[in-house]
Amino acid sequence: MRSIKYLSLLLWLVGAGVLYGIYAAYGLPHAIWSYTFLDNGNQYDPFAPRYYTSCSFIGPYGAFKVDAQNGRCGWVRLFRETDQ
Repeated sequence: MRSIKYLSLLLWLVGAGVLYGIYAAYGLPHAIWSYTFLDNGNQYDPFAPRYYTSCSFIGPYGAFKVDAQNGRCGWVRLFRETDQ
């Protein structure tokens, strides 16, 4: 019983290891900053169908501009420092 109590104190190391593994494999999160899109002639209509062409993200490693995937931009994307 006593060993289970102390084993649970080390459980946080698993969580920290998983977070470090995600960071090492994929990078840190960057939030969307701006985007460009095709607006079908009505730029200010929020309900007009839009086809996004590029997305700009900003975060700990600076700004990144990438092409949109299938006409869409995500809100958050992971980048590594070497992606610039």
